[in-house]
Amino acid sequence: MLIQDSSAPVRMRDRCGSLKDGWYAAALSTELTPKAPLGRVILEQPLVVWRAGDGSAVALEDRCAHRNAALSKGAIVGGRLGCAYHGWLYDASGRCVEVPSQGSCELAATCGVRRFPVREQHGLVWVWMGDDAPSTDPFPMPWWDTPEWGTYYMVTAFPNEVTHLVENFMDVPHTTFVHHGWFRKPAHKRVPVTVERTTDSVLVTYHLPNDKIGFVDRVINPDGAPTEHTDKFYMPNTTRVDYRFGERRGFTITSTCTPRGPFDTVVYTLISYRLGWVNHLARLWMPFYTRHVITQDVEIMRNQGHNLQRFGGEMRFNSTDADLLHEDVETLREHAERGGTGPAPTPRIVNTEFWI
Repeated sequence: MLIQDSSAPVRMRDRCGSLKDGWYAAALSTELTPKAPLGRVILEQPLVVWRAGDGSAVALEDRCAHRNAALSKGAIVGGRLGCAYHGWLYDASGRCVEVPSQGSCELAATCGVRRFPVREQHGLVWVWMGDDAPSTDPFPMPWWDTPEWGTYYMVTAFPNEVTHLVENFMDVPHTTFVHHGWFRKPAHKRVPVTVERTTDSVLVTYHLPNDKIGFVDRVINPDGAPTEHTDKFYMPNTTRVDYRFGERRGFTITSTCTPRGPFDTVVYTLISYRLGWVNHLARLWMPFYTRHVITQDVEIMRNQGHNLQRFGGEMRFNSTDADLLHEDVETLREHAERGGTGPAPTPRIVNTEFWI
């Protein structure tokens, strides 16, 4: 007997329009082993992620078709996923292949759970959350396995929504307050910027060649080379922040956001760096430094997220020239959330400025 509750709330996945039509990081590749499944939630959709017998990553709806127990609490048996309640076994397609209590059973051949497309690349396990077949590839996390570049991931839970997080990751003015002394100090400088919005991205170019990156500036840019700084948002959920110091040095911070629910997002951040002779030492201090900076962002995002919820989630914002990129990000994501209906945001390029 199928029991349905018509009053049950609609999941984010079913009310976020075309925002679901994308790849979302579910785990680090190193987290996924043949020994045990992982439970994950993306857009309020419970998933079980596991490795099949051939080593491939698999994502299924996290419920047994028998009595709805969580498959993520089960075990991997002979390359198949077993439910902890009655031992029903599922293969990588989500099809039930064995019902232990019945032996050979016709139900096993016709019963199963939904399978979601999975790709594993650049150290991440990605899940496609759309209803149709994937129309894009997962985001190419930059400099992964590239000679002369060091890389490492940080996984962070943020109590806020994707839109506000990607704005924070690209926002320069907040750094002099939230990260005072760690990332940037007030410089009383005018910052000319170019903001370019396309149909699926927002690129910000900062024209500030003498920019300083906190107390680590002398380590990462010892020659005082001109700084090239760009931030880019890629629909629906990823930002890339690039700093270049001359031709041979630089670092990139790439953050891809996986919303578990409203005001609950997991961010997979890839730190990529090429710092010349400092590279072999950077792995000793950079994780501490970047984790401290991200922790500061978590706290200010907790502040904003909590207060947005206190006022009903309404984005009652007033914007200045420094917030142009925020407006562009919001415009793109809101259009996608409406399912792409109505006039699409038109591409534009705007030159403006602000002070830090």
